[in-house]
Amino acid sequence: MVSCTSPNRDGAAFGRSTNRSVALGSRFPVSSSSDPSALTSAAYGHLLDLLVGSPNLDAFLDDVVRLAADVVTPAASCGLTMRRDGRPFTVSNSDVLAAELDEIQYGADEGPCLDALRGGVVTQIDDLAGDERWERYRPHAIAHGVVSSLSIPLLVDGQTIAALNLYSTQRAAFDGPQRQHAEAFAAQCAAALALTLRQAQQTEVQQQLCEAMASRSIIDQAIGILMAQHRCTARTAFGLLRQASQHRNSKLRDLAAAIITNISGEPPEAPTPFKTTTKADRIGED
Repeated sequence: MVSCTSPNRDGAAFGRSTNRSVALGSRFPVSSSSDPSALTSAAYGHLLDLLVGSPNLDAFLDDVVRLAADVVTPAASCGLTMRRDGRPFTVSNSDVLAAELDEIQYGADEGPCLDALRGGVVTQIDDLAGDERWERYRPHAIAHGVVSSLSIPLLVDGQTIAALNLYSTQRAAFDGPQRQHAEAFAAQCAAALALTLRQAQQTEVQQQLCEAMASRSIIDQAIGILMAQHRCTARTAFGLLRQASQHRNSKLRDLAAAIITNISGEPPEAPTPFKTTTKADRIGED
């Protein structure tokens, strides 16, 4: 879910809180044009910059929320909510108001942002005082000065993975062209988020492969030692190592490391990991 009010924005990163505060429009100057297509094009350009320039997923999500606060009209309080272990949590928000409204909905287990996140439907409220839904959430939101809101699901591969929530103190702030503009921006955010998540998953897979290669190197060293000691083939040596691992109820890598340490007097050194680079890394080097 994303929620938005422009000044004094406190960002909540992916699973942690931050206090990065940036003045409205200082990092993401957007054209003052009233043409939604012009604003959307400018926002898309900034999203591309974030894809290249953000050092990690936390920073990217934090910057996306602040970009939303800069480009969505009229000015709104913005936040981003995702699910972790089936429960909603705030990834990032533009200000304290957005964070408080999110937490109210989590505590009440109801609200427009949760409807968007769980149902994958856009939820628009023109006048919260006249809306009869969410009895546990509505009075608290009104007490915080919220009049209208717009909650937009972010879809990746056909599944809702987050919701962009916009809160305003104005009535019907997200009607007509304003809603179209917000939905267009949300679609761009979803596309950028999909790419970022895939990059993060690729990095995780690469790390796992490097760890597997390190384990394989240590095991191969131990197999070489057993081959020399028992004057046997690599297949036979691996069988001996596996039998000993099962008998001692220890991991194959740990047993291999113990063999190497016993022979050399020092623990094994893992091979130097491969350095992987992304397109963003190469652009940064140019």
